[in-house]
Amino acid sequence: MKSELHIAFSAELDDRDSEIQTYGCRANNPDICKNYMLENVCAFTSLDNICKQPSRSWKKQYLKLKEVEND
Repeated sequence: MKSELHIAFSAELDDRDSEIQTYGCRANNPDICKNYMLENVCAFTSLDNICKQPSRSWKKQYLKLKEVEND
């Protein structure tokens, strides 16, 4: 696992983050993520370092972080 791609769930948003994807992995424990190392889905295996299936709680967290960013 590339540690620089493991990003805290509460870290500031990256320009590549959206409601449906994250730059890097924001899972608390990537080793137990059901998509861990799944080719072209997991940030650790995709060429663009994007997680294409973040946790169900990500959308709510994204909106919260976006609101903080806009304040």
